[in-house]
Amino acid sequence: MLMAVDVGNTQVVVGLFGTGPGGQAGDLAYHWRVNTQPAYTADELALQVAQLLALDGLTLGVVSGVVVASVVPPVQEALRQLTSQRLGVPLVVVGPGTRTGVNILVDNPREVGADRIADVVAAFERFGGPTIVVDFGTATNFEVVSGRGEYIGGLLFPGLDVSLNALTTRAALLPKVEIAAPRHILGKNTVEQLQAGVFYGFGALVDGVCQKLEAEVGPATVVATGGLAPFLLPAATCIDHHEPWLTLYGLRSIYNLNLSDG
Repeated sequence: MLMAVDVGNTQVVVGLFGTGPGGQAGDLAYHWRVNTQPAYTADELALQVAQLLALDGLTLGVVSGVVVASVVPPVQEALRQLTSQRLGVPLVVVGPGTRTGVNILVDNPREVGADRIADVVAAFERFGGPTIVVDFGTATNFEVVSGRGEYIGGLLFPGLDVSLNALTTRAALLPKVEIAAPRHILGKNTVEQLQAGVFYGFGALVDGVCQKLEAEVGPATVVATGGLAPFLLPAATCIDHHEPWLTLYGLRSIYNLNLSDG
């Protein structure tokens, strides 16, 4: 089975894909989400992966290949070591020089995160283009895919959790609050007002940005993904589809492309 690993600054998402025709990776069979631990050694990471697999009665022996998108270099290196020392299976790390099937039409393609490229690959495969991917994570990323499947640019914005934490850290009288949908847009106390602010504020941000992007690229399908997407789906009216495992599917496609090329 192919193990796809999306290493973000806040969380790591791990997926296992079954085997499809011709030995390529097929459908997503299992998935897990854990907190990112940049200090983990390869052995500690191997223990964590083994424990995740054990939750569903699996062992490390089921892994036949690994594909990684990482924005945390120490975790990426630990995954390299884990794959070579513990698994002994093919490894594809998405980065400069990796075949992705996507033309990256920006000033410096090396600056584009591997997870963002994986999102573009999966979005175009599933929905064609133009497509706008909104990835709600540590940052709120907007990726724009052309009708020919090219990555033509995007936007980066602080994530909901980061924004809220920054505000409550810098403002001495504001309490830390749980990220939760508010009862009303007009909060009756400080907690409700903070929750309403991030919920409706980020919803309006997404709608406004997508409206401006469509004014430039034409009507587009808007796809939401990322760990915070379920919270914001009711607040953003522009979103057409929610694909929680979009990055994993993009990683699967990139792995299959590199596997077929030998």
